Amino acid sequence: MTDLSTTYLGLKLKNPLVASASPLTRKLESAKKLEEAGISAVVMYSLFEEQIIHESLELDHYLSRGTESFAEALTYLPDGGMYGVSPEKYLNHLGELKKSLSIPVIGSLNGVSKGGWTSYAKKMQEAGADALELNLYYLVTDPDMKSEEIENAQVELVAEVKSAISIPLAVKLSPFITSIPNFAKRIVEAGADGLVLFNRFYQPDFDLEQLSVVHSLELSTPSEMRLPLRWISILYGKVQTDYALTTGVHTANDVLKAMMAGAKVAMMTSNLLENGSKSVPAILENLQAWMQEKEYESIEQMQGSMSQKNVGEPAAFERANYMKVLDSWRELP
Repeated sequence: MTDLSTTYLGLKLKNPLVASASPLTRKLESAKKLEEAGISAVVMYSLFEEQIIHESLELDHYLSRGTESFAEALTYLPDGGMYGVSPEKYLNHLGELKKSLSIPVIGSLNGVSKGGWTSYAKKMQEAGADALELNLYYLVTDPDMKSEEIENAQVELVAEVKSAISIPLAVKLSPFITSIPNFAKRIVEAGADGLVLFNRFYQPDFDLEQLSVVHSLELSTPSEMRLPLRWISILYGKVQTDYALTTGVHTANDVLKAMMAGAKVAMMTSNLLENGSKSVPAILENLQAWMQEKEYESIEQMQGSMSQKNVGEPAAFERANYMKVLDSWRELP
């Protein structure tokens, strides 16, 4: 029988389909449904740096820079709801998930600055987390802040978090980095056991009637998968670490592409938010059917098979292929 198992962050998973951080882990019953449907691991929704040290002077520095030019900069964190939960309640819920589920539970921290809040990484480990995902979500709005300044701060943060825990650490990156390969290498050298590509920034819109900024959540589309697919394909074999592909994973074909690029797991959110866990069994069945048809014996056999270093036309991932793609367009008669 086809072997769907994979290893991510040292964790042996029954298949490569992981539920990424979302409201679905807020309730124990919805997390249980994900496990019953076949999800191999879950990432908890994030505990934000702002929730832990809301009055921190260092955090105030990061949040306040650029607020003169962007009035919404101090309203990123909602007053209540899921992301208003206290750190203690978060840790208690993490412990409940771990006790109730037989699949790995990965804690999630979201922050940008060093400080006492990083001690919660160890507290997540003590609560039972099998691994930790550090989400580096920071949008630079200050024209005087240099790229190396923010990158150095994030590398130092990764090293600080890693020094506080003994469980594996994955780091979720933004695609808005000048040199993704170099930054990825630095993050791994700082202690990351895996990289999650990519963070999905939610963009504000304008309400022209109310003349206000509107915050809305739009689910991903399959086409958004191409960005992380490309970069995992490029990084595979160059930066030695475990890769997780997230954003745009909706079907079995998406999971297959992620594996061939070099990912160890494919992380899904939007499909699960839209359809619940009911779509998972069909995805896994289609995954296995395709592998049997193509005579693949295991997931591990295909991992990295379509990465840049293993394909016949590596320029397809680079600028050299840009003109070729443009030239392929033909206007309709």
